[in-house]
Amino acid sequence: MHTTSRAPRSGAPRDYLSFMLDGQEYGLDCARVQELKLLKSLERFAEDGDIIGGVALSHGVILPVIDMRTTATQGVHAGVNAHGGVVHPDTDVIILRLSSGLVGMVVEGVTGIVHVRPEAVQTVPGEAGASYLIGIARIDGRCVVLIDIDGLMSLSPRRPLRAA
Repeated sequence: MHTTSRAPRSGAPRDYLSFMLDGQEYGLDCARVQELKLLKSLERFAEDGDIIGGVALSHGVILPVIDMRTTATQGVHAGVNAHGGVVHPDTDVIILRLSSGLVGMVVEGVTGIVHVRPEAVQTVPGEAGASYLIGIARIDGRCVVLIDIDGLMSLSPRRPLRAA
């Protein structure tokens, strides 16, 4: 079976917001980012759940908050996030503009903006079924996994979500 690569092969460099999850650096299209916030700065009025980290208010908009740290770590038990249930006060939240609306995404930390030339992007080996993976960008000795955030957020979770 031949699969086509989602990795861009020509054109101008693109900017990706890079962030860390479980020791791996990831990048998502900067055009999808509305703003960066500290988790402690969001007015949260529901904080329960494994993947859905709750519901928050940002600039008068109610949005779900998805804790990507929990989904990136294996062996997480219900009600306990990947960090033993403790949320660091300086935890980063990326507020995203998705096709389905605004979503807050909790990550371990934002590392910056990476400028990716199309020729620096390679396909992800062995992940042909993961349609949300754009490819791997190798930049100055760094390996950044580029993700299609709309594709990732449209996936159904493998385990049931708890009510937020």
